[in-house]
Amino acid sequence: MARRKQHITYSHAPIAAVEQTVEQLGRQIAVARLRRGWRQQDVADKAGITRATLVGIEQGKLGTGIGAYVAVLWALGLHDGVAQVAAPEQDAEGLTLEAARLPARARRSTPMDDDF
Repeated sequence: MARRKQHITYSHAPIAAVEQTVEQLGRQIAVARLRRGWRQQDVADKAGITRATLVGIEQGKLGTGIGAYVAVLWALGLHDGVAQVAAPEQDAEGLTLEAARLPARARRSTPMDDDF
């Protein structure tokens, strides 16, 4: 049985800020590659992706998987900061919300059994 190629569809148009961010990342990846004097095929081979996928990344295509972006960043030696993008300790809003939900004092939910 032949596998059908999956196509990513968006039920709503992506927010302009999302498109702009992905396009900016693609341009920055292209600049990094050109500064190194590397061909697209060389980066694609090192990242383990096709040249067509790299072209999509450099164009900021939304349907390109995040794994491909990270692989290219790794190939360029720029992947170190990726793991910190959504790090819990840097989520100021989440930390504030979590702190607001903390109880004022600790309460015992069940009686302690201190019979040893």
